[in-house]
Amino acid sequence: MNTKNVTPSEPIAPRRRLKREDRDREIAQAAVAFFAEVGFDGDTRELARRMGVTQSLIFRYFPSKAALIERVYQEVYVGRWNSYWETIIADRSMPLQTRLLRFYKDYARVALTYDWVRIFMFSGLRGENINNRYLEFLRSRVLEPIAKELRVELGLPGFEEAPLTEEEVELTWAINARVFYLGQRLWIFNAPLTLDIDQIIDQTITSYLAGAKQTIPDLIKPKRP
Repeated sequence: MNTKNVTPSEPIAPRRRLKREDRDREIAQAAVAFFAEVGFDGDTRELARRMGVTQSLIFRYFPSKAALIERVYQEVYVGRWNSYWETIIADRSMPLQTRLLRFYKDYARVALTYDWVRIFMFSGLRGENINNRYLEFLRSRVLEPIAKELRVELGLPGFEEAPLTEEEVELTWAINARVFYLGQRLWIFNAPLTLDIDQIIDQTITSYLAGAKQTIPDLIKPKRP
């Protein structure tokens, strides 16, 4: 999968009078592009200038900057989430490796975009809660289910018999960390990738499963006193 370079959007020219829902959507989309470019220290007055509207118009739809940032979170991270990904992870009609490859390759097409990566990084630097909220969401929807399916794949006890360990979760985080780093290279470090993203994901999943087969059984053995 090749990711096209996406440059920050140019100022939006003034537009005709819009319906309320259309104006709401326009402001939200402009805010996503704006904060992805300049970070959350960006001023709503500058956002309004780029849109060709007044700052008071923005506050008519979003009463505070915090409300606008919340909408950015909903647009980028909640709105782009595909619940079918969770179905893929849990589909035991396919080998786990096939499921993980399908999920992560499709997920990468969403998560390795200019606005997704840069907003996530700016959020962490400024102390916004976008990072913590999304990572908790990711843990419950992806990481813990993968850990569960891995146990099934390896014929190991389920969570009801041997509770999930933090070590198992950390091993699964390694996949996401590897994938997200590709986005950092593209949109933060401006360092081109030398391999195709799908090829890197192939290698990452193969390495994860090979290591997990050796590591996971020891992690869930009963601890000796």
